[in-house]
Amino acid sequence: MKNNGTAPIRFFNGNHIPVELHKVRIVQKLHLKPIDERLAAIDEGGYNTFLLNTKDIFLDMLTDSGTNAMSDNQVSSMLHADDAYSGSQSYYRMEAALKEVFGMEYILPVHQGRAAENVISKVFIKEGDIIPMNYHFTTTKAHMEINGGKVLEIYRDEAIKIKSNHPFKGNIDIDKLNDVISGYGADKVAFIRLEASTNLIGGQPFSMANLRDVRKIADRHGLMVVLDASLIGENAWFIKQREEEFKNTHIKDILLEMCDLSDLVYFSSRKVTSTRGGGICTNNKDIYMKLRDLIPLYEGFLTYGGMSVREIEAMAVGLYETTDDTIISQSPAFIEYAVGELEKEGIPVVTPAGALGCHVDAMGFLPHVRQEEYPAGALASALFIVSGCRGMERGTISSERDETGKDILADMELLRLAFPRRVFTLSQTMFLLDRIKWLYANRDLVGGLKFVEEPPVLRFFMGRLAPVSDWPVKLAEKFRADFGDSL
Repeated sequence: MKNNGTAPIRFFNGNHIPVELHKVRIVQKLHLKPIDERLAAIDEGGYNTFLLNTKDIFLDMLTDSGTNAMSDNQVSSMLHADDAYSGSQSYYRMEAALKEVFGMEYILPVHQGRAAENVISKVFIKEGDIIPMNYHFTTTKAHMEINGGKVLEIYRDEAIKIKSNHPFKGNIDIDKLNDVISGYGADKVAFIRLEASTNLIGGQPFSMANLRDVRKIADRHGLMVVLDASLIGENAWFIKQREEEFKNTHIKDILLEMCDLSDLVYFSSRKVTSTRGGGICTNNKDIYMKLRDLIPLYEGFLTYGGMSVREIEAMAVGLYETTDDTIISQSPAFIEYAVGELEKEGIPVVTPAGALGCHVDAMGFLPHVRQEEYPAGALASALFIVSGCRGMERGTISSERDETGKDILADMELLRLAFPRRVFTLSQTMFLLDRIKWLYANRDLVGGLKFVEEPPVLRFFMGRLAPVSDWPVKLAEKFRADFGDSL
């Protein structure tokens, strides 16, 4: 791969090692606490990494939402903020950035991505509608179902294979899409949704060719294409790297074509631009007018949408930075390195490496733990105990129960280790990999979990679990035997 100033950089011995293409000027102190304190912390947190206190965490790899490092230009832009309730100049600077980067004329600000999902679902979904998509996201599905819709995931079989060399596992299966429309009728399809880099199946991208095919089908049946653009920059990067037609195309032009093929684009700025907030964009005035009146009701006025104007200023700068190859390639480079190093050791990880994070296959890692005992949640807890690193369960805990009270088992049981942009160093990554390798060598010590407190909706956020045996204590004992007083 031609480097063009992006990571990874080839070294003299032929290795590909991610290089931090930035200088560190401001730092936050980290704490690596002793294993007894980590064990107590995960127990207090109900074996749910969402409920951990950051004072107990060494490397926080829970998510990249709102945790990416802002650039110097973003931070300085916040001093220009116009604090007006309506008509803020900060909003107009953000609007100009969205028009240039996404090519969209009509902009509605919201306080984050799930707020956009709420508004879109209320306007465009009616009872009995179906929404075909490449894969759901937790909050997306919840909003759509609350509004009477039914999510249909029409991914290709390759999408849920752990080990694969398919470059675009996030593609919609075109044959299945045609079957869905003919089977249900176009009048029952609220819209077709694509998620740019599918979160729950390993951050896998879709191709431009696939998006073009979806567009043709949508046009044939008069349907709307909705793009969840929360990881659009990374998806564009993978198109540039993996789709021959675009190998010499600038990221900015790829982004513009992706948005041009969509009727409505919404995003979480926590992912796209390293700031909090979000937005809904369209070039269709009728779509805009249908959505507009709900923004003041749920979010705030049309020129701030529930966001701080300082974040709006930083968002505008971050949008322009999303077109920078050097910035957008940084996280995928570290993820690719982590995936490659674990794969060398025979540790099951989702391949090819995708966006957002390194995804460890918990069912392959812990084959002795039944899926009903939440292997991805158990693996997340075990890794925290032995390393202080917080990842996120993306499996059956992140799913839900059916009408009979049985778990709807997830397609994949993944431990997601997020790599926010420009946050972790190579040595920190190597520490993480070392602890995963040790845990894999001692994986038989890890057992399952059970719910002891279970919210009815989005239970993975606030639910509490407990180990089915005393396996966390035994795991800690083995760690002490191998590492002594080492943290």
